[in-house]
Amino acid sequence: MAVTRYQEIYQNYKWDLPQHYNIAEYCCDRYANDRNRLALIYEDEHGQVSKFTFKDLKLLSNKLANVYTHLGVCRGDRIGLVLSQQPETVIAHLAGFKVGAINIPLFTLFGPEALEYRLSNSGAKIVLVDSENLPKIMEIRPKLKALEYIICVGKPTTVGDGLIIFHDEIENASDSYEPVVTSPDDPALIIYTSGTTGPPKGALHAHRVVLGHLPGVETPHNFFPQPGDLFWTPADWAWIGGLIDVLFPSLHHGIPVLACRLKKFDPTEAIKLMVRHQVRNTFLPPTALKIMRSVTGVKEKYGLALRTVASGGEPLGEEILHWGRAELGLEINEFYGQTEANLLVANCSEIMPIKPGSMGRAVPGHELAILDEAGNQLPPGQLGEVAVKRGDPVMFLGYWQNEQATKDKFIGDWLLTGDAASRDEEGYFWFNGRKDDVITSAGYRIGPSEIEDCLLKHPAVFMSAVIGSPDEIRGEIVKAFIMLNEGYTPGTELANEIKNFVKNRLAAHEYPREVEFTDSLPMTVTGKVMRKDLRKLDLEKKGLG
Repeated sequence: MAVTRYQEIYQNYKWDLPQHYNIAEYCCDRYANDRNRLALIYEDEHGQVSKFTFKDLKLLSNKLANVYTHLGVCRGDRIGLVLSQQPETVIAHLAGFKVGAINIPLFTLFGPEALEYRLSNSGAKIVLVDSENLPKIMEIRPKLKALEYIICVGKPTTVGDGLIIFHDEIENASDSYEPVVTSPDDPALIIYTSGTTGPPKGALHAHRVVLGHLPGVETPHNFFPQPGDLFWTPADWAWIGGLIDVLFPSLHHGIPVLACRLKKFDPTEAIKLMVRHQVRNTFLPPTALKIMRSVTGVKEKYGLALRTVASGGEPLGEEILHWGRAELGLEINEFYGQTEANLLVANCSEIMPIKPGSMGRAVPGHELAILDEAGNQLPPGQLGEVAVKRGDPVMFLGYWQNEQATKDKFIGDWLLTGDAASRDEEGYFWFNGRKDDVITSAGYRIGPSEIEDCLLKHPAVFMSAVIGSPDEIRGEIVKAFIMLNEGYTPGTELANEIKNFVKNRLAAHEYPREVEFTDSLPMTVTGKVMRKDLRKLDLEKKGLG
C-alpha cells in the first residue's frame, strides 16, 4: 500500500529544540526589528480598535519586566493573571517570561474561593487583575501569605497597601531589558486543571510547551501559517485552549491575533467580528459552533474570510461537520488534548479524509497508544485509555507541589490521559468517554470535587454529589444531587439559592445548572459516592439510559 501524505509527514517528523528558548523572545522580540509587523488587534467592548506591533509589545513588556524586577520578582517566582483577552494580558505574560517567572493564567469568572485556592497553592508573589475583579482579590488578600503586590489594570475601585496601577507604573519605566536566559525545560506556566479527587491541580509547563503545541496547531489549521492568516478565538486566554492553542503559537509564527472579550458568546456578534477583521483562522469550541448554527443564512448574509476552523474539548457530531461545509464553506477539523499534554490528535482535511465522530489521527511529533489497565498496548479496535509517550515537548513537567498526583499520571513510559478511546486500523482515534468523573461543559473541564466542597458550605446542604448531565448545547451541564440538613425543605427557591451560592463563589461555568434533592446517595463500602450510579440514574430519568 502506498504511503499517504499524512504517513509521510508523521514518519519524518523530528523534534529539534534549541539549547535556549524563551517564549517572550521567540514569540515577540525576534520580530521587533520589523517595526511595522502587526502582532495584535484589540477591539474593546465599545468597538474601539487598537493595534500593536511586535515592537510595541517588546517595549511594553520590557517596561513591565523592569517593574517586576524593581518589585523584587526573581526567577521562579509566581505571578497570577486575572485578566481577559486584552493587550495587558499579552504584555504581562511576555514580561513574566522575560524575568524567568512562572505565570498563572486565571479566569476572570472565578469567584473569591476559586482564586484564593489557586493563588495560595501557587504562592503567587504578584497578581495582575482588572479593576472589575479587583474587589475579589482585595477580599481574599489577608489569606494570601505570599502575595506582596497587586497590579490593577484600569482605574481601581478601592485602595490598599501594595496596590499598583499598571499604566502609571510602566509609564516611567525603562523600555530596555535583557531577558534572562532560559532553556526549553525551564518552568514558565502553571495552568490549573480540575480533577475528580481533591482540589484543582496546577499543571506546571516549561517554555517548550509552545514548541510542543506547534504541530498540533499547524495540523488542524491545514498547514498554518499561510500568507494573510489572522487568528481569533472566543476561548478565554486563561484556558490552555485560548492561550497555547491560539495566542502564542500565532505569535511564534509572527502571525497577528485578534483579541476581543465577549462577555457572553453571541453567535451573530461573533460572526460580525470575524467579518469586520477578516479573520482567517479560528478555534471555536463545540458549544460555540452549536450556538452559531442558530444563525440563519451565514453563507449568504456574511462575507466570512475563514480559511480554517478547528474545534476541540468535546466530540463533534456529523451534523456540525455538515453545517460547517454548508454554511462556512470548509471542513471543521476536530482535535483532542488536555492541559497536561495538549493537541495530541487532530484532523487535517488537506491530507486525510474526515471520519465523522473521530478525533483524527496522532499529530506529527506525538507517539500515542491505547493501553489496558496494566499499561499494555492494545490492538486496533479495542477500547482502552489514550496515552502519550514520555519525552514529548508538549508534556507538562508535573503537578505543582503534588508529587503523588504526578506519579499517578504515568504508567511506565506513558502519560495517562484518563480518557477512554479506541484506534482503528487507519490510525483514527474514537473517543468513548472519560475514565474519571471530570465534567466537560462548553469545552471546560470541570472537576466535581471543588463544587461539592463549595456546596457543603451552604447551611442547607448535608451532603452532595456532582455529575455531568447530558445537554444538547453544552455537551454536559453540572448537576448536583443534594441531601439536605434537617429543617430545610426542597423546592425551586432553595435550588436557585444554592445555584447562586456556588456561582458567586466559584465560576459561572461551574455552578450546578440542575439541582436534584435526594434522601440518600449511592456509596461504596469505603464511603465514596458512586457517581457512575448517579449518572445512570440521571440518564434513565431523561429517557437516555
